[in-house]
Amino acid sequence: MTSTSSALERFYSVIPAGGIGSRLWPLSRADAPKFLHDLSGSGRSLLRDTWERLAPLSGEQRIMVVTGRAHRAAVEEQLPSLADANVVLESEPRDSTAAIALAAAILERREPGVIIGSFAADHVIANPDRFREAVAQAVEVADAGYIATIGITPTDAAVGFGYIRCDQPLEIEGAPGALRVTNFVEKPDLPTAKRYVKAGNYLWNAGMFITRADRLLEQLGAAEPALLAGVLELAEAWDTPRRGEVVDRVWPTLKKIAIDYSVAEPAAAAGVLAVIPGDFDWDDVGDFASIAKLHSSGRGTDLAILGKNARVLADSSSGIVVSQSKRVISLIGVSDIVVVDTPDALLVTTSEHAQRVKSVVDALRAGGSGDVL
Repeated sequence: MTSTSSALERFYSVIPAGGIGSRLWPLSRADAPKFLHDLSGSGRSLLRDTWERLAPLSGEQRIMVVTGRAHRAAVEEQLPSLADANVVLESEPRDSTAAIALAAAILERREPGVIIGSFAADHVIANPDRFREAVAQAVEVADAGYIATIGITPTDAAVGFGYIRCDQPLEIEGAPGALRVTNFVEKPDLPTAKRYVKAGNYLWNAGMFITRADRLLEQLGAAEPALLAGVLELAEAWDTPRRGEVVDRVWPTLKKIAIDYSVAEPAAAAGVLAVIPGDFDWDDVGDFASIAKLHSSGRGTDLAILGKNARVLADSSSGIVVSQSKRVISLIGVSDIVVVDTPDALLVTTSEHAQRVKSVVDALRAGGSGDVL
């Protein structure tokens, strides 16, 4: 195993910036997904916040962003220091495995032995220094040959996250917090989630994976050989004039599968998955209930208001209002309300049912109302 400084020198950050965030409709749309919005109140988009967290670790020239072709202009506007060679464009969404594996394959061809870390573009982390400390440990774990992830201590039995069962310490130099993972379960049902939280040896999966690129590709090949073959064909042509033709031919054929299923679960079963417990505040802002909680510091009696020109009158009300119109919104005596007002669509629900917004998006798509998606 190499030294800490040497391992970090080989580290490359990868930001998958895809998905429309359908549970945040009508704020998040296909042409303006949630990672392009300021949902944390920082004054910057979630994507820009992610960049700011990672730049001190890998350097701005060692950050790669994987995003859709339609979002290239917006991404480059928000990230002016992003190197052109580090923009990887998807012709269509193929889920996280294809995006992360392609980045890994491209970087491995450019720099054999590279260590990569994949970090979603749409998460909120309140303690960037502690986040970077955890990543630095994960880089050491990756250098030792493991696929590392960062886990978050559960605050409740959430069913929207994967759960990581922790085992004994790994005793890797430079990574005192590293634990072996014995089980990785993606989004269990509520009774199972409650059992995990009560057990006390489970962490939430925060969707962060740190690994040697060759190790990730090796693990993917064991579980999904056809997908790996397509990714390697793309990577071989990526830095050549053949890229366009190969992408158009191969990318649509890649299997849609989340990296949690294709890599993390099999790696845990094979005994090569490790976790660093993350000592920082984390939220994936997956729905409007989580945004309301984020802005109210967990106080259920508060009303969060987002929108530069929001005109909201409230009396004895709590929840969240997101306004992108000049309409006056008046709330009287309602609890845990969710109101999202945009020029062409209005959403009204409650925090309890915020996860069901995705079903509205599915119904609109099925009904041919794609113009508001």
